[in-house]
Amino acid sequence: MKPATAKISSVALKHNIQTIKQKAPNSKIIAVVKANAYGHGVVFVSSAVEDMVDCFGVARLEEALSLRSNGITKPILLLEGFFCDKDLPVIAINNIQTVVHNVEQLRALQAARVPTPIKVWLKIDTGMHRLGVDLDQVNDFYHTLKSSPNVDPDICFISHFSRADELDCDYTSMQLSRFLHCTKDKNGQRSIAASGGILFWSESHLDWIRPGIIMYGISPVNIPAQEYDLTPVMTLTSSLIAIKNHKEGEPVGYGGVWVSDKETKIGVVAIGYGDGYPRDVPTGAPVYLNGRRVPIVGKVSMDMLTVDLGQESQDSVGDEVILWGKELPIEEIAKISGVISYELITKLTPRVLTEYVD
Repeated sequence: MKPATAKISSVALKHNIQTIKQKAPNSKIIAVVKANAYGHGVVFVSSAVEDMVDCFGVARLEEALSLRSNGITKPILLLEGFFCDKDLPVIAINNIQTVVHNVEQLRALQAARVPTPIKVWLKIDTGMHRLGVDLDQVNDFYHTLKSSPNVDPDICFISHFSRADELDCDYTSMQLSRFLHCTKDKNGQRSIAASGGILFWSESHLDWIRPGIIMYGISPVNIPAQEYDLTPVMTLTSSLIAIKNHKEGEPVGYGGVWVSDKETKIGVVAIGYGDGYPRDVPTGAPVYLNGRRVPIVGKVSMDMLTVDLGQESQDSVGDEVILWGKELPIEEIAKISGVISYELITKLTPRVLTEYVD
């Protein structure tokens, strides 16, 4: 019997990379492994796919250094850039690439003392209005970077869609048009498509794509990823640790929010919000047990949740329960709980065991 366990499949991971390659055959791949590879284990994921991708994308320098210390030699890109000018020699020594998205970073690069020039991706704000230089600043930043001895002369360009999952919205087309226009007369490779762009906007694939959530077999929209020939890499499981006969009219759990309208059997599953499972998932949300779905009843506790097994249940203590995975798409749990799939997988706590399979 195992408590909450995330089973991670390298076969599924590699299948998803192959699917992504088929969708964008002319683009190089920056595999996004920030946030511990979206909760899947950054060392395992990066080692499994290093031979299949061209670069890794991370959010923080510490993530990049972790990859280097674990033997990853492919290029690594800091998607948020560097936070401190003292980081620049470390970035250069470790052959790490960086985004530049503001004037403070530009000035720090110009003033730095680095052993070798640093490869830079100029981040352009095409409409996300989060990070990036304004469209009318692109020329100035580009020429300043080109003239700096601290910067590799092969400058790349990067931007990010804000509404790529809205297929009937023309905002993505507008962002792409802005990106292409402001870089059209400049040498340098370009990247704007992350997961949504890869799936839904083939014209945005350009030189580089940046798969994140889809690499892990999860759709960026609440449609099961299997519909895009993607396989869930994570299966979140736990075990039945108790089965109790339950009388009609009796409540279950804190607050008595659910009362049974018939005699039944209640199963107790060893997972709760202390493991990262959403506390506010509504009554009726499913788990998968012995080939069928059974509903969660009562409030999710810190360490446990309860399910209605039914009066005729033949389940046994120790049986495996699937919270999400191939049998029960995480996109469905996201839709039911109101918590996006990205948050569900990245909020799993260290208490959840990790088991690498295949």
